[in-house]
Amino acid sequence: MSSRTFTYRICVRGTLPVERWREWFDDTEFRQTEDGDTVLISTLIDQAALYGLLARLRDLALPLISVQLIENDETH
Repeated sequence: MSSRTFTYRICVRGTLPVERWREWFDDTEFRQTEDGDTVLISTLIDQAALYGLLARLRDLALPLISVQLIENDETH
């Protein structure tokens, strides 16, 4: 059986209050940039999980700056 995970770096315009939203974004690391934007690093199991995370950001009305696949881990 094959198991894959994908790690994404997602950057949004503005500050995401981590304490308030941490539970909403399971297993996601948050970083604030010097420009006042927020970077999320999240390991997801598939594209559906990515779209779910992006929908949550949309619901918070945070403009999306970029989505970057930074790691693709395959385990056989």
